[in-house]
Amino acid sequence: MHSLSILRPLVAAAGVSLLAACTQLPSQPVDVAMPKPPAVEAAAPVAEAAVSQPERPVDKPDYPLIYADLDDSGYRLPAISYSEVDPRYLRQEVDYHSDEPPGSIVVDTETKFLYFILKNDRAVRYGVSLGAQGRAWKGRAVIQWKRKWPTWTPTPAMIGRNPKLSEWKEGMPPGLSNPLGARALYIFQDGQDTLYRIHGSPEWRSIGKNASSGCVRMFNQDIIDLYDRVRGKAILVVK
Repeated sequence: MHSLSILRPLVAAAGVSLLAACTQLPSQPVDVAMPKPPAVEAAAPVAEAAVSQPERPVDKPDYPLIYADLDDSGYRLPAISYSEVDPRYLRQEVDYHSDEPPGSIVVDTETKFLYFILKNDRAVRYGVSLGAQGRAWKGRAVIQWKRKWPTWTPTPAMIGRNPKLSEWKEGMPPGLSNPLGARALYIFQDGQDTLYRIHGSPEWRSIGKNASSGCVRMFNQDIIDLYDRVRGKAILVVK
C-alpha cells in the first residue's frame, strides 16, 4: 500500500496547467454527466415582510451507520473514527441560503465546508480538505464528469520533481491507497478540464485542514454520498 507521501509532491497553482492540480486527464472511461433535473419553480413573492423565524436545527445523520466500514465495488472501505473529528466537519443538513439553484455545489474555502444545495434554503454540508496556501483553485465551473474508483496519473511535471512517481506514469490502479479515493468529480471551466477534482481520500484526519494538492478532498463515505446526489453538469462555485 502506498502512503500519502504520494500526495506531498503534488504542487498546484490556480489555472489550467499540467504543472498543477490532482491528476492528468483520466485514462479510463468516465461517467457522462446525466441530464439535469427539472427546473425548480421560484417561490411566489410574499406580499408582506416575512416574520423572522429561528434557524431550524441541523439534520444529523446516524454517524455510526454512515461512517461505518463499507463494501463498495469490491473494495472494503475502513470506518471513519468520526468521534475524533471536529463535529462541524461531519455530514449534516443545515440552513444555507444560496443564489445558486438546487443541485449546485458551493465550496467555502475559509470554513472548509462543501455545500450541496437543496430546496428551501437548505443544504447538505460536508467537511473538506483544501489545497495548502497558494495551491487552492477558486472560481466558477461545472462538474463535467464523474468516476467511481478512478485511476490517478501524475503529470510529467510531478514525475520530474519526484522520479519515484514514474511507477504510475500509466496510472495508479483504483484502490484504498489511491489518492483520488472511491469517487472523483471532474471540474471543468469554460469547456476545459481544470485538472482539479472533488474526490475521496483515505486520509480522513486531513478533513478540515489545508492539506490537499489543490483539489477538494472528502471522506470516502461522504464523496460516495455526494456522487449519488450530483446530476447533470452541476454548477460548482469555489470561493
